[in-house]
Amino acid sequence: MNENIEQDSGFRAPIGRRKFLALSGGGIAAAILAACSKSDSATTDTTATAETTAPATGITGGGGADGTIKIGYVSPATGPLAAFASADAFIFEGIKTFLADGLRVGGKSYKVEILSEDSESDPTKAAAKAGKLITEDGIDLMLVGNTPDTTNPVSDQCEANGVPCISSIAPWQAWFIGRGGKPGETTFNWTYHFFWGLEDIIPQFISMWSSLDTNKSVGGLFPNDGDGNVWGDTTVGFPPAVTAAGFTLTDPGRYENLNQDFTAQIAAFKKAKAEIITGVVIPPDFPTFWKQAKQQGFVPKAASIGKALLFPESIQALGKDGIGLSSEVWWSPNHPYSSSLTGASAKEVADAYTASSGAQWTQPIGFAHALFEVAIAALVAAGSTDKTAVRDAIKTMKIDTIVGTVDFTSGPIPNVAKTALCGGQWREADTPTGYDLVIVDNSLNPGVPTGGTIEPITA
Repeated sequence: MNENIEQDSGFRAPIGRRKFLALSGGGIAAAILAACSKSDSATTDTTATAETTAPATGITGGGGADGTIKIGYVSPATGPLAAFASADAFIFEGIKTFLADGLRVGGKSYKVEILSEDSESDPTKAAAKAGKLITEDGIDLMLVGNTPDTTNPVSDQCEANGVPCISSIAPWQAWFIGRGGKPGETTFNWTYHFFWGLEDIIPQFISMWSSLDTNKSVGGLFPNDGDGNVWGDTTVGFPPAVTAAGFTLTDPGRYENLNQDFTAQIAAFKKAKAEIITGVVIPPDFPTFWKQAKQQGFVPKAASIGKALLFPESIQALGKDGIGLSSEVWWSPNHPYSSSLTGASAKEVADAYTASSGAQWTQPIGFAHALFEVAIAALVAAGSTDKTAVRDAIKTMKIDTIVGTVDFTSGPIPNVAKTALCGGQWREADTPTGYDLVIVDNSLNPGVPTGGTIEPITA
């Protein structure tokens, strides 16, 4: 899939709610207006011009020679990771509306073209699609998210070809170490990443587990992929940190994604009398595991799972068996942040997505939007379309976004900016799926309100 979204964009505002909605067109805008919220939405294929205030740097060369800045975007629109990309079209429409008045960089007005490619949830294809965007389409800047299977091969292509790249939605260790990086030794030149790290999600899970009465025996589900290999790593992953916190971890070893039989893992957890399950499981695999666990009489008091439990459709597929499952929360309608582009709050963007699509909010919505916030701010700050100037602008970027502050000057290592986490648990609710992810622990991000406390899973 190659979706070209062309328009001129103006980054100087945030533009007001009414103006933003007035710029929107088609059914999406109508739905948002009816919902009395503001959104990132627009019709397809429009062009316009507008201005912004960005100082010229005197740097010349690079892209934009024909008056167009090309932004590449790779995500898993199809395949087992497709849930991560379900809101991409909504985000593209919203950014297109925002860009309808043109982007003025270094004293010149540019059209902005977004070239989107589907990785098909395959790392090899992600690399190939990134290569195409770089060598055939001549992009000036790459954006990518949605697990290390997507971020890492795309980032590697950008690093090899000297194209600035901003990535997200993968723990920073999985992005950095998974690409061969060594903290304190390795610095990438063209690739930059913002998200949380294992040092955030592990204490977040432990905080939730510590609120329950358990025997502190934990079972780990770590697949043989970029996330699983880092989460299960005996140096930087869950095993040493969980042990240091007074829990015991049973790790049956790596399994391949799209596994159809979790009997071996379930037997190991039952033998260890595990009352807690954790791991990072792709969306199709956890329902398989959970149904087999129930059938084999294994029901822990807590199941805190990354990836698979992020999406309401995954819980809907489990029905009542999904109630009480828990996960990390990177972004939600309750987060007290707003878009630096439109001024829309997290809740307004989430509501607009539901109004336009009929679907329930998902966590990647905020981070996909934030990727464009950082990208547009970097282009303006660069004052030039020169790739080196854009790269250097990312390197020193600090911006308040719809997912919170993204600050590349604060580390924890070069090329990485951190965002905060909360803990959530799935409950029945009046939502499109009948379930909602309720924030039950804000110990790592106190500014986000909670909706209750964690409860044990019942058989």
